[in-house]
Amino acid sequence: MTVDEARELVLSLRKEVIRHNRLYYEQDRPEISDAAYDQLVGELNRLEEQFPQLKTAAFESQVGGRPNSNLKTVTFERPVLSLGNLHNYKELEDYYRKAADALHVNTVPLCCELKIDGLSIVVTYVAGRLTLGATRGDGSRGEDVTANLASIAAIPQELRQPVSVELRGEVYMPRSTFSSLNQSRSMAGLALFANPRNAAAGSLRQLDPRITAERELSAFFYEIRQGAESLGIASQAESLRAMAQWGLPVETHHILAKTLSEIYSYIEHWENARHQLDFDTDGLVFKVDELSAHELLGQTQKAPRWAMAYKFPPEEVLTQILNILVSVGRTGTLTPTAALDPVLVSGTTVSRASLHNWDIIAERDVRIGDFVYIRKAGEIIPEVVRVELNLRGSHTQVFMPPSRCPECGSAVVREFGESAYRCTGGMGCPAQLRESIIHFASRDAMDIDGLGEKTVDLLLDQSLIHNIADLYRLTREDLLPLPRFGEQLATNLLAGIEQSRHRPLSRLLFGLGIRFVGERVARLLAQHFGTLDELMAVSIETLQGIPDVGERIAQSVTEFFAQPVNLRVIGDLKQLGIQTVEPKTTTASGPLQGQTVVLTGSFERWTRRQAENLVTQMGGRVSSSVSSRTSLVIYGVDPGSKLTKAQDLQLKIMNEQDFVNWLANPQPISSNSPGEIR
Repeated sequence: MTVDEARELVLSLRKEVIRHNRLYYEQDRPEISDAAYDQLVGELNRLEEQFPQLKTAAFESQVGGRPNSNLKTVTFERPVLSLGNLHNYKELEDYYRKAADALHVNTVPLCCELKIDGLSIVVTYVAGRLTLGATRGDGSRGEDVTANLASIAAIPQELRQPVSVELRGEVYMPRSTFSSLNQSRSMAGLALFANPRNAAAGSLRQLDPRITAERELSAFFYEIRQGAESLGIASQAESLRAMAQWGLPVETHHILAKTLSEIYSYIEHWENARHQLDFDTDGLVFKVDELSAHELLGQTQKAPRWAMAYKFPPEEVLTQILNILVSVGRTGTLTPTAALDPVLVSGTTVSRASLHNWDIIAERDVRIGDFVYIRKAGEIIPEVVRVELNLRGSHTQVFMPPSRCPECGSAVVREFGESAYRCTGGMGCPAQLRESIIHFASRDAMDIDGLGEKTVDLLLDQSLIHNIADLYRLTREDLLPLPRFGEQLATNLLAGIEQSRHRPLSRLLFGLGIRFVGERVARLLAQHFGTLDELMAVSIETLQGIPDVGERIAQSVTEFFAQPVNLRVIGDLKQLGIQTVEPKTTTASGPLQGQTVVLTGSFERWTRRQAENLVTQMGGRVSSSVSSRTSLVIYGVDPGSKLTKAQDLQLKIMNEQDFVNWLANPQPISSNSPGEIR
């Protein structure tokens, strides 16, 4: 592999790691298992070891998630680190040997603990009283959840001794509580939590502490971050005993292991016994017991060298595929799911498992009636790992993608170069209809206040709406007889619908859910054509001639406006008085007047949309591609090939901090003297 090939792969892996980090830590909705995430990080680390010139300190610091902007931010005096991972005995032995060598000893006593799968917290007690509690956040800054922690019965507001300490712990939701909570939510028609970890994270981040209290969370504490030395505490085992004596909840199944054989016994026991606990674990933690050794061993930028997490191998269980079901998403994508003979996996009963896509079915030769191994890696998302071919009989059936949509009967197509099959029914497909209405009403689209998922389901169940245009036909008389609807809810919803009539064309275009048309492209099209009629009449060649509109977007737009069902809905929207014009805006004047700016990489201070708004407020135009006409490239972490191309073209570039400094005293950017602006 060449350096250029490695660079391209490293940049791709970093983007994936950052994306999954945010899904896990900030949005509490992971898409992949812990094991799959560890594989991504492991491959990234391997490439960076092979090509050390590709390492960047900026990426190394991106651990955890950014704090919720709705909660007060807490800045930590010293970083709250994550843990490195061990996956097998060889890695454990290597770590043990390196720690012993660094400390110039033959054996290293390790405190062995269960790794609780919850949300990490940092709590401060002053003179024995709880004064501050925060989530770990990104390791440097967390969210102030003091009031919410105080509502958790397991966390004392006052300790038995008047000590001043900073502690680290984990808030979790017991399995029994999780089961009861999801049963209640199911009966109430609410969305279910995916797993106890997500439920705990969402409950702790509530703005109302009363909701947190209702969720019956619990906690364990496992580290004294500050204050141990002044109290004469010299080891991790002593720390755990001290915290228990102060009245804090401490997980009791820890041991002090002085040899590798004792550690192996601990691992072997808990690989199976963990399923009998009333809380989820995602592994074990091994900590060098003597606290004085922690400073000697030190840390990397994101993890201590005196502690490591040991991840259990994903549990695989054999069961039979009873059927393969097909679901249809908002954009018409057909997703296959295996319906299973129910089986216990990692402590919970699994009756369905992801098959991901049609290529996976073909590659693994998965058939209805097959016996397959199911893995719930990371105790999150069940998936089919492999087929047990020795058990395949003549009764199995090859499963082919349907030629017709299972929801509406429209033709199913697979575009060249894609793994997904899509329904062509558009807004006429019931499955797409639900998701498209939810998207249409979302904040960044038409922003219809009061029209959430439950209300959409209710309106569809009662046959009050059959497409998005029907939202604007709803009356108070339609709404008042509905379950849970009163005068105030009806008034609020109708007011939200009325306000949405006047959204600009760009919001309508995004809300229509045209494939490949996101917020930025919707704004670009609306500003370029001005009216919906002008856009609908344009040719694919004209669309492709617009900067940042490629062949894929142009084809998707023209196909959307060619479908009769979509034209009927749009005609209804016009008759119902929906805004189909983009208000003319005076081009902002400023130091970026007339400049074309490309943003690339991940920014720490802003979302991509916020960064784009800053550029346009300064008079600039945001583009998605770098060319010789680009005036300036602003880059964050992992900028990828766009930065490389900008450097090759000798364009002006700024990193995020340079841009922040420039904003403090913005000056016009000259077209002369290419290179980095500081």
